[in-house]
Amino acid sequence: MALVRWDPIRDLERFEPFRELERWDPFHEMDTLQRRMSRLFERMLPTDGGERTGITFVPVAELEETDNAFKLKLEIPGLERKDINVEVTPEAVSISGERKSETTTEREGYTRSEFRYGKFQRIIPLPSTVKHEEVNAEYKDGILRLTLPKAEPEKQKSFKVNLG
Repeated sequence: MALVRWDPIRDLERFEPFRELERWDPFHEMDTLQRRMSRLFERMLPTDGGERTGITFVPVAELEETDNAFKLKLEIPGLERKDINVEVTPEAVSISGERKSETTTEREGYTRSEFRYGKFQRIIPLPSTVKHEEVNAEYKDGILRLTLPKAEPEKQKSFKVNLG
């Protein structure tokens, strides 16, 4: 094989180092991402004649920590006490229920409802353990208030290991 000296001016026409690279278009990438997200939401939320039917409401919550307890407030309007289920473990609170739709019959005219009906569940993890047997609950004017007393932190126990 013979060595040939490279002449950049002569070989410039044959040597195009950036010919294989494509120019990056961030707007094209964002458009692709938006289309994929739209398809994902269309699969997750079924429609019925253009209206979303798969969406149910999720109660919003506020969690406040005091020295002795956690105070949890949830906004659950339009439900009766019997329609709400609250379960507390030492590590989390689970609130579930169902908002049942009211059936109305209207012979003439048009009725549109933007209320969300159906079952819901919200699980809220707690920052530390609570005494789940001593929870105090109050439901008034669509607001659920829970007082969750903090549990004493467990003392670290040490065990002597026998090395055979």
